Amino acid sequence: MTSDQIILFALFGAVFALLLWGRFRYDLVAFSALLAGVVLGVVPTKDAFSGFGHSATLVVALVLVVSAGLVRSGAVFLITRTLVDASRSLGAHITLMGAIGGILSAFMNNVAALALLMPVDIQTARKAGRAPGLSLMPLSFATILGGMVTLIGTPPNIIIASIRGEALGEPFSMFDFAPVGGVTALAGLVFVALIGWRLIPQPDAAKAGADPMDEFGQYVAELTVPEGSKLIGRRLMELDDEAEKNDVAILGLVRNGTRLYGTQRSSVITDHDALVLEATPEALDEFRAALGLSFAEPDREQHLTAEGAGLSKIEIVVPENARIAGKTTMAIGLAWRQRSVLMGISRAGETIRHHVRKTEIRPGDILLLLVPAGSEADVTEWLGCLPLAERGLTVTQDQKVWLAIGLFAAAVAAASFGLVYLPVALGLVVVGYVLAKIVPLSEIYTHIEWPVVVLLGSMIPLGAALDSSGGTELIAGTLVNLTEGLPAWAVLTVLMVVTMTLSDVLNNTATTIVAAPVGIQMAQALGKNPDPFLMAVAVAASCAFLTPIGHKNNTLILGPGGYRFGDYWRIGLPLEVLVVAVSIPAILVFWPL
Repeated sequence: MTSDQIILFALFGAVFALLLWGRFRYDLVAFSALLAGVVLGVVPTKDAFSGFGHSATLVVALVLVVSAGLVRSGAVFLITRTLVDASRSLGAHITLMGAIGGILSAFMNNVAALALLMPVDIQTARKAGRAPGLSLMPLSFATILGGMVTLIGTPPNIIIASIRGEALGEPFSMFDFAPVGGVTALAGLVFVALIGWRLIPQPDAAKAGADPMDEFGQYVAELTVPEGSKLIGRRLMELDDEAEKNDVAILGLVRNGTRLYGTQRSSVITDHDALVLEATPEALDEFRAALGLSFAEPDREQHLTAEGAGLSKIEIVVPENARIAGKTTMAIGLAWRQRSVLMGISRAGETIRHHVRKTEIRPGDILLLLVPAGSEADVTEWLGCLPLAERGLTVTQDQKVWLAIGLFAAAVAAASFGLVYLPVALGLVVVGYVLAKIVPLSEIYTHIEWPVVVLLGSMIPLGAALDSSGGTELIAGTLVNLTEGLPAWAVLTVLMVVTMTLSDVLNNTATTIVAAPVGIQMAQALGKNPDPFLMAVAVAASCAFLTPIGHKNNTLILGPGGYRFGDYWRIGLPLEVLVVAVSIPAILVFWPL
């Protein structure tokens, strides 16, 4: 081995060891290794930060922003509110959610797909009276499997495509992964839906998925019926089914500032009526989007949207000396002074029976406010209140759902047919979302996972240095020598098992950057087509099912599902065996050696 190879192997060994230890965050580890490589002379200074402008890094960042736009537009509510039903059996629910998760994760980042569907799954589990842990792991695995189908579904596919472009002159296109990824994902989803979920240890229903804010999470709130609404002419009692489906309780009706009593359940709804509801912020937003309701009366809506910067929901606690304590929001002019609207009040077990915006606020109340994006801190300080910990509240722009879907579909089609370079197509979608105010300009960078960007930007130059120094050729030669005499398909299987094992304990991005060049070198040493080896790496790097640290989706469900570290392998081990058994024949059929 040359001195450069020794240094690079030592750096990669240190990176892997520190990632396994988990004491330091992966982006800090990778960036430190990059700087060490530059100082030690194994990474050229001119290439030190080339990874941050690499197409793979840009695509990962842009996909996350596009995913946020699809959430904000209500595209996900459009699917879940019509398909998810708590009355279904557990097996049927897992099958449906797995299918939805698989399809969504094929066209958006699979971490983002799980982040959208996880609250829906938890809410459905609570309605059905079962522990969320019975369905969260199958949902996580389904989104991981679905991400293998397209170029943008998971970072390993993006990296593989870029490495192929650099090594062989042409990257994989949007749907080149679909034949192998689709067959493998379908087999995996069938296993998870029919058998896999039965292997999960029964979690503690009382503890799994518990939200420490549940005690304060229910608000009494009002939503207004706009002019031309489809609800006009219907009776209040006719909304019960829709309310129950969205986990919302209808408490009453306010008309012309007066609460209707007595026969209000049979009252005919008219425009500008306000429905008095009790629900969580998320359920309120979903109910509003489903029925086309407004946040406020027309004059308050005009104040609220005057600045056009987008809307944000915040939760604040009222202390003794707050400006609003002992007053109503109307009395202090919240709407016209701060362009904000009180959506709801949470008051320690007490039902609020008056007009919410005319209710006198007490110390200890928790308020749910709708404010112009970017003014959250200013409004909180002006009221003299304290913010609750950030809970990821967003406002769905449901009237723009088809615009958001159309822009994204057009970009995918243009990139698939080679009309526009993929990063450019996704960049145009982001610009379109900003111009259409689907994603507020102030929120663009908050949706990008910067640790992942730093990890990619740091590991790409290191991977390139390992390749140019002959290190990947050395690893490939060693693997070929160890499998000498075996048929090419067996060598392919060994590469896949080794990559999958690494991905179970390391970040799949780091694993892909190292394993993809090794796959190319192995193919060249055997005199075979590199494409099947790259496909094997793509599938193996994505399929990390044995541990909660192998894939971010598995980490996301660890707490809400009430799982232990050792719970994953029970369903994950047979699933990984199935993935290898299905994907190797599929690779040989669709990408012959």
